[in-house]
Amino acid sequence: MLENCKSAQERWGGVSSLIDNWLQERQEMLVCFCALGEINDFNSDNTVHREKLKSFCEILVDYASAGHFEIYDQLVKEGQELKDNSGLEVADNLFQTIDATTEIILDFNDKYLETDDLKTLANDLSGLGESLATRLGDEDKMIEVLHTNHREKVLSSN
Repeated sequence: MLENCKSAQERWGGVSSLIDNWLQERQEMLVCFCALGEINDFNSDNTVHREKLKSFCEILVDYASAGHFEIYDQLVKEGQELKDNSGLEVADNLFQTIDATTEIILDFNDKYLETDDLKTLANDLSGLGESLATRLGDEDKMIEVLHTNHREKVLSSN
């Protein structure tokens, strides 16, 4: 019964801070990605290279996991509760593309957890960068259609 008494702002106001925290994690992931991109010659004997790669893989997987297991669910839940069928349809299409990039992220992570051979890292980072660009754009669109577009509804229901 108490749940029914909560305003949309109370229900979904926390989603904004959840998204903000996740976007901050995304920023940290991109900083790590760029730091790796600045290395011209990867050397598996260089412990700094391995540590930067390990840190990047950790934050990359944490970021992707948070999206799948927290953010996307909350966005869909908000869209369902606000009966935004068109937004949910757009998000479903976006999620299919995002899901494909998750496989690329996990493959990258698995490869570099199991090897110290960094000869192909620059090329793999390039491919991963392209996938991340697609993913980030689609995540931004999902936030737009399932959260930002609802801001007026949430605020006006108070």
